[in-house]
Amino acid sequence: MRPTSWLLTAIAVATLAAMAWGSVERFPPPELPADHPLPQPTTPAPRGGDLALLDVAVLLATLALASVFAVVLRNRKLMLATMLFSLAYFGFYRRGCVCPIGAIGNVSWALAGGYVLPAVVLVFFLAPLATALITGRTFCASVCPLGAMQDVVALKPVKVPFWLEQILGLMAYLYLALAVLLAWTGSGFAICQYDPFVSFFRLSGAWNMLAIGVALLAIGVFFARPYCRLFCPYGVLLRLLSRVSWKRVRITPAECIRCRLCEDACPYGAIRPPTDTRPTDRRRGKLILACLLALAPVLTAAGALGARRLSGVLWQANPTVRLAQRVAAERAGEFSDTTKASEAFYRSSGNFEALMAQARQKQVDLADGATWLGAFMGLVIALKLIGLHTRRRRQDFEADPAACLACGRCYNYCPVHRAHRTGDFATLEKLKAATSKT
Repeated sequence: MRPTSWLLTAIAVATLAAMAWGSVERFPPPELPADHPLPQPTTPAPRGGDLALLDVAVLLATLALASVFAVVLRNRKLMLATMLFSLAYFGFYRRGCVCPIGAIGNVSWALAGGYVLPAVVLVFFLAPLATALITGRTFCASVCPLGAMQDVVALKPVKVPFWLEQILGLMAYLYLALAVLLAWTGSGFAICQYDPFVSFFRLSGAWNMLAIGVALLAIGVFFARPYCRLFCPYGVLLRLLSRVSWKRVRITPAECIRCRLCEDACPYGAIRPPTDTRPTDRRRGKLILACLLALAPVLTAAGALGARRLSGVLWQANPTVRLAQRVAAERAGEFSDTTKASEAFYRSSGNFEALMAQARQKQVDLADGATWLGAFMGLVIALKLIGLHTRRRRQDFEADPAACLACGRCYNYCPVHRAHRTGDFATLEKLKAATSKT
């Protein structure tokens, strides 16, 4: 990386760290009576002062090391060591909090005016994204504890058809849109609530999430990193930014000899083969592309209308709507007892009309948000179809910058890489001659 780029990155990081330091005690806890009952926390307590800065420093350091090991030194062993450290620190020591993936909900709620976003959370959200613009998905490779949990069990990965993974990968876009919508409307933090691995980090949790985590790890033995590739909402953002990254993982440091060993080594199906040079029917390809471009607004509109019709399903996710429905049912005599939420409502203002007005506004917000969600998914599907029918010219085997998790496995399998490491160019020349004959 150029010195000026490092300087600008360091200045930005220092600014964010200073914000984190200054924001720790901006909102001191309220003074309560000595006999006031306090709920017991169910998540790790937030850290402040030097400990908050330590978390930020460790994140930035591991991101920097992962990028250097992956792109500059091209050393899989050092990347693996960084991954295990990140799993121990961010996973089991920090117990999965703060998490860049879960920070999506915090940022969405803050943008909606729900609360003031802590600067530490902002740093955790932005730092991996900034890194993706420079060196690709090195956060996924060596820093993310969720990815590390899955990486260590990827023992016998098998390949799945490219088209099938593209279809299944739409779930991540839907998850991202739903998480943003629910957080924006104050309906909840879906990503944190349904984190499949946080129960392992905290050694506690709901049995259903533990079961999902175990199932994903079991699947991960054969389908490497299923959560990362099919569900991770933060991965959607990293994929988009990695497409335009300045530096990224290159399979070989020199000319590719097309031995296909890297393609066999990649457990994520991220290696793209050279483009077929045989003549193709360009007229037919242009016609298909034109039809897909015309179909894009239709899919977008259909997604918007369909999601708006189903927006009522999302109403139950909002606590205000649920409370209003419960209070209305209790007032109508449908229930003889009260819930904790309704009891708290009666003990507070008890203004039923105001509660119903708030619930109706939340329903409108969720309906509008569902419309945008549907339009977004319709557009994503259209762009996926266009991408599948768009031909990209490749002379050699290349890692798809969006799909590549920068794990570095292909390095040790690439004979060109090994020759440059060991100086054994004689073996490389023999292999080059053998591959040229085939």
